[in-house]
Formats: sequence, structure tokens, C-alpha cells
Amino acid sequence: MFDGQQLRRFMGLFATGVTIITTRDAHGNAYGLTANAFTSLSLDPPLVLICIDRKSETFAHFYDSKTFVVNILSEDQQPLSARFAKSGGDKFAGVPHRRGLLGTPVIDGVLGSIECRIVETHEAGDHVIHVGQVEHAEVAGGRPLLFFQGKYRSMASE
Repeated sequence: MFDGQQLRRFMGLFATGVTIITTRDAHGNAYGLTANAFTSLSLDPPLVLICIDRKSETFAHFYDSKTFVVNILSEDQQPLSARFAKSGGDKFAGVPHRRGLLGTPVIDGVLGSIECRIVETHEAGDHVIHVGQVEHAEVAGGRPLLFFQGKYRSMASE
């Protein structure tokens, strides 16, 4: 029978960008997690989807705020990615950020960010899929932080 570890090894062959997905709780407190389970879904209307592990400490707060921001990390933000990948602690302490148009944290210095309202949620095994309608986007540009075969990577010189 095919198992989760085999799937993990296979998916490790698919190079991805690295994001920090942020949200807030009912009191406005900032939460976030490192993720590469993010993709564009539709251009008309503009929709994206994110996949959130049910075990994540941030999991319930997407239901509180019904909003999220996808922050795409630059190659020099690997320490930030590692910080948001761990459980516990105030991940935003000392991290420059601001509240976006929807009141959700936008991290400073990222390649780009999109602010979304959750319009659909789907149960999917040990994860939940949130479909977000894009309300606002900012693009700064730069070189992305990549993830391939379980390691952070950088783009080769252009």
C-alpha cells in the first residue's frame, strides 16, 4: 500500500517557492506558518488556495478571521521561514510587519504578498483547503527562496 512517506519523497522532487501564510485570531493577534502548499486557482475571479495542516497551532485562526495573506519569501529570508515552521512562541516578535487592508499581517521585505478572503473551505485528509478570493496584491520582486528534496535552495546566477 502506498504511504505518506512515499508521497513525501515523491513531492520532494517538485521544487516550490516558500511562503509564510499569515492570519489573525478573533482578537486581532497575528499568527503565521511556513508553507509551500499554495497555488493559483482561477484568474476570473482571482482565487488561490492554501492547504493547512489540522495539527498546526495556526489552524483554527483561519476560521476566526476568514482572511489570510500569502507572503512569498526571498532567498535571504530562510531564517524567517525556519522560524515560522516551528511550533510555539511569538513568531512575530521582532519581525517587521504591518496590518494589510483586511487587518491581516503582511511581512515586510517579501517578494510579494496577496491578501485574501476565504470563500470556500474543503476537508481533505489531515489538511483543510481554504480557497481565497484575492482582494489586494503587492509585488516587490527579487530572487525567491526555493525548497527542493527537503532543503532550502537558491536560484543559480542568471
